[in-house]
Amino acid sequence: MRKGTLLANSNESSDLELAQLARAGDEAAFAEIVRRYSPRVFRFASKFFRQRSVVEEAAQEVFMKAFTQLGSYEGRGSMEGWLTRITTNTCLNMLRSAKRRPELASADLSEDESTWLENQLSDVAAERHRAGERSLVAADLADRVLGNMSPDDRVVLTLIDGEDASVKEVAEFTGWSESKVKVQAFRARRRMRAAVEKLLGKQLPPAAASS
Repeated sequence: MRKGTLLANSNESSDLELAQLARAGDEAAFAEIVRRYSPRVFRFASKFFRQRSVVEEAAQEVFMKAFTQLGSYEGRGSMEGWLTRITTNTCLNMLRSAKRRPELASADLSEDESTWLENQLSDVAAERHRAGERSLVAADLADRVLGNMSPDDRVVLTLIDGEDASVKEVAEFTGWSESKVKVQAFRARRRMRAAVEKLLGKQLPPAAASS
């Protein structure tokens, strides 16, 4: 890869221009792509992994894949969407290759988490993204519950409930059909609800099942 030839106004270069330059071997062009989108990639990967070292590993793999797949980016969609698709599949593959974690038990919860569970009868996946001290406890608990779900369940709940992605967007990011996304989301929410009910030792009201 040759040294960068990108001009000082690289901030004004379009994503397609940067991709074309990077494909031609321009180091500065690819560095600009990384600069623009690494915050998004890191933030998205951190929704799946707690350890910073694992998040960094995921991000590194994402940009390695992005570099080798630059030829597939033709500018018809946003580079952010293209990188999100790569990040989604990278995280999904990493989750699938990891060993299954033991089932979460109520004894594993902190006092704050147990109290929150007892007092809350709302959707955990949506609750994890609200502001304030109360939501911090909910967010940590939701992450722990999600951490014990299947990779596919985690991905679909994170995208739909965490990123407010549409069914169509999730299908684009994962390569699944829209029908599969709908079925996966329905089943994932049902399994998450069942996991919370098991921790509570009682059923949640019907209203809490919808979101």
